[in-house]
Amino acid sequence: MENPGLVLHGQNAPFSTALRSLVNNPLYRCNYFQRLLGPGVPSPVVLSTVPAEAFLAVLEFLYTNSVKLHRHSVLEVLTAAVEYGLEELRELCLEFVVKVLDVELVCEALQAAVTFGLGPLQERCIAFIETHSQEALRTRGFLELSATALLPVLRSDKLCVDEAELVQAARSWARVGAAVLEQPVAEVAAPVVRELRLALLAPAELSALEEENRREPLIPVEQIVEAWKCHALRRGDAARGAPCRRRRGTVPRDHHRFLDLRFK
Repeated sequence: MENPGLVLHGQNAPFSTALRSLVNNPLYRCNYFQRLLGPGVPSPVVLSTVPAEAFLAVLEFLYTNSVKLHRHSVLEVLTAAVEYGLEELRELCLEFVVKVLDVELVCEALQAAVTFGLGPLQERCIAFIETHSQEALRTRGFLELSATALLPVLRSDKLCVDEAELVQAARSWARVGAAVLEQPVAEVAAPVVRELRLALLAPAELSALEEENRREPLIPVEQIVEAWKCHALRRGDAARGAPCRRRRGTVPRDHHRFLDLRFK
């Protein structure tokens, strides 16, 4: 059942100062609207990119210094707050997102964090995904992540998921992107597949992946060759570094004893 929402209040002193500045002042409290509605701007002004519910939340905050946020719309309000330069509303949205963060919301929140350069929120989302990896990978939000947002997920050593599952999740992600962008799966996947640690797969799994890759190209052939090289040499530089380092959720396999598997 949908959370009835939570009312968050801004700081009293800045709000009082802002209101006092409007006394006998023809300008607006929000600089964005001052520019948007200033002299010479044609009327009416259409804000087609902002959903009505999010815009009403912005107005509620501007007039009352408080806002009622809901988990289903908080990211839209956050987007509006960033666009309109309302830093305090942005912080209230971030506070609320952290409180309600769950498997269904986390990937959408991660995308917003990456899009707007919200470092602390990005770190919080990555940490959540690391703990709830399998569940997060099955959400629609995961499939809709941009390559830029997916990269820090795939680079994490702390994901609680086996590499075989991660490869299939990456394939599902690339298929969705290919359909939306009308591009080949391999082209969509190119920015992220290098982060898949194929050497962690057993020989039989790697052979099966190679066969699937022939039917539907996803991973560069050179990357698969590198994984086979790790299996063949079993020691030396080929068996060292990130491609051979296990994640928190990696299922043990016999050949792992030859690889650089120390987890930190």
